[in-house]
Amino acid sequence: MDRVLTAEPVSSSPQPTPEPPLRPRHRVTAWAAGLLLVVPVLVAACRALNTDATAPVPQLLSFLPWLTVPAGLALLLAAVIRRRVLTFVAVLVLVATAWSSVPYMPQAVISYGLPLARVKVIAANVEFSQGTEALSRVVAREDPQLVFVTECNRSCRDTLTKTFAARLPHHASVEGEGSIGSILLSSYPLSDRRTIPGSMGMPGATAEIAGVRVRLQLVHPMPPLPDQTQLWKRELAGIEEYAATVHATAASSSTGLAPALIAGDFNASQDHAAFRAILDAGGLQDASRRADRSRTPTWPMEGPLPPFVQIDHVLVRDFSVREVRFLDVAGSDHRAVLADLDLRGPR
Repeated sequence: MDRVLTAEPVSSSPQPTPEPPLRPRHRVTAWAAGLLLVVPVLVAACRALNTDATAPVPQLLSFLPWLTVPAGLALLLAAVIRRRVLTFVAVLVLVATAWSSVPYMPQAVISYGLPLARVKVIAANVEFSQGTEALSRVVAREDPQLVFVTECNRSCRDTLTKTFAARLPHHASVEGEGSIGSILLSSYPLSDRRTIPGSMGMPGATAEIAGVRVRLQLVHPMPPLPDQTQLWKRELAGIEEYAATVHATAASSSTGLAPALIAGDFNASQDHAAFRAILDAGGLQDASRRADRSRTPTWPMEGPLPPFVQIDHVLVRDFSVREVRFLDVAGSDHRAVLADLDLRGPR
C-alpha cells in the first residue's frame, strides 16, 4: 500500500527571534541599567500621580530634572548590550522623566487691567542671620519696596529696621532665634498683621499700594527632613489654606480685586505636589515661571553639592512680572530672589 505524504502547513508569519542569552559581563551591565532606572521610575510616577508620598520621595523629587541623567545612562547601557526590551523600557522612563520635568503652569499669562504701581520685591533666607550684612548691601543697591527675610533673629531684625528706617519704615515680624525669626519690611503702610501657624515664623500683613489693599505673606515651612515629612506637609497645607482663603475673598468681592504676594523659603520646588497645591488654591503664579527662570536653583549655596533646586519663590496674583533675578548673599546657603513687578488694576 502506498503511503500518502501530507505537507506540514507553513506559517506565513515569521517567528520572532528570541534575544540571545547574556554574557556574564553583559548580565552585570543589564543589572546596572535596571538599577539606574529604579529612582527615575519612582519619582516620575509620583510626579505623574500628583503625590509627594513619604520619605524618601519628597527628598528625591528635589532632584527630578537631574534624574534624566541616570535614565539616559541606563538607555545607553541597554543599547550597548542590545537588549531590546530593556532599551524600550529605558526609553519610556527617560521620556516620562523628561516630561515630568516640564515647568508647571503656562509661562504666558494674559495681564488684565492697567499697571498701577511698580513694586520690587526681595525674598531672602539669611541662614541663622549670617547673611544679614550681605543682604543689607543688596537692599541698599536694589532699593526694593518689599523685603521678605527668613531666619532673621533679633540682631538681624534690629540691623535691618535701623539701617532702612527711612526706606522701609513699616514691618511685621515674628521674633525668635536660629531659624525661627522672620521679618517683612515694607515701604508701604501695613495693617491687619497676622501669622500663619508653624514651627518657624511666618508673619503677614496687608499693604496699601496705589490705593489698593494687597495681601502680603512671608512663608517658611519646615524642610522635608526624613523624620519630619508629615510636619512639612502639614505646614505647606497651612499655607495652601491661607492662599485659598485669600482667593475666596477675592471671588466674593464686588470688585473681584484682592492682589496677593506670598514669598519666602518654601522648602519645596515646583516638583512637589504640596507646592503646586498652593498655586492652584490661591490662583497664584510663580514669578520665576513667568520670567522663564523656574529651573534656576537657589539652594544649597554652601557645602559639597552645587545648587540643584529652586525652593525660594515669589508668588503673585494680579501682578505682572517685568524681571526675576537671583542674587548671591554671602553667609547664606540660599540665593535671594528679586522680582520686579507691576501691580495691575481691576480687570
